[in-house]
Amino acid sequence: MNTPSPSGRQHRLVHGDHRATIAEVGASIREYAVAGRPVTMPFAEDVIAPAYSGAVLAPWPNRLRDGEYTVDGVTYEVPLNEHDRRTALHGLVSHARFTAVGEPTDTAVTLRHDLVPTPGYPWPLRIEATYTLSDDGLRVEVAATNLGGSAAPYGVGFHPWLSPGDARVDECTLRLDAATHVVNDDRLLPIGVEPVDSDFDFRAPRLLEGVVLDDAFVDPVRDADGLSWIHLASPDGRTASVWMDGSMDTWQVCTGNGIPRIDRGGVAAEPMSCIADAFRTGERLVSLEPGGTHTVTWGVTLS
Repeated sequence: MNTPSPSGRQHRLVHGDHRATIAEVGASIREYAVAGRPVTMPFAEDVIAPAYSGAVLAPWPNRLRDGEYTVDGVTYEVPLNEHDRRTALHGLVSHARFTAVGEPTDTAVTLRHDLVPTPGYPWPLRIEATYTLSDDGLRVEVAATNLGGSAAPYGVGFHPWLSPGDARVDECTLRLDAATHVVNDDRLLPIGVEPVDSDFDFRAPRLLEGVVLDDAFVDPVRDADGLSWIHLASPDGRTASVWMDGSMDTWQVCTGNGIPRIDRGGVAAEPMSCIADAFRTGERLVSLEPGGTHTVTWGVTLS
């Protein structure tokens, strides 16, 4: 009997010195490197991805309080998968299989997952993730289409772990283009926002030694091209970066403290369309109308 890989079929992309492998399960970025230098933290093909590495997070990113929410007067329940905090974390597709659409090329692949309606989320969604490799890095576009007959609550995010190369995270600097910090309770659920202060202001690069983060940021600062960035600069002179365009306006940053197989081995730089608990609060939540499509774009690169 052939035992299937936990990460599923592998789609390998090549462009010059750029090498990326997109895994079938979670449509995950399993590895991405430039001239052999990791840009994202890789994980082995024959293991379950640690800490949602590189995965698509939909139809909600981050945490949902008690796994419960109400739409049009009807309350729905989804399974808890973070029991110590009693939350449903990172949606329903991060460990689902995505199937290739059409013929992949050396530099691009599109993966599709049709989300089956369940009692906890009764809306059929088609989610397509397209990965394209070029001189500019790895570009990701994800489109979700509502195949059902009523409006669906929807949010999306992504979970790349930026690699410090051969260094430790404590030797790296972080720059984060955002002006507002989301304040959490002890379950890491939002209770308010505040302007970034000295503890959470990373608009200029700051050394990460002793810094612990598992925090969301909004009000992104954008460059002349309309992009907001997170930069992880390493002592080797290289900088691993994630960008998002105007289709998203939320960052989540995590230093991975105490997370098995991660534990400050990299920094999660997560572009998201909404903050945690959006299904309950409505904050930045998308109402995806029947037949409607919601598309977001982001990317990762090494400079």
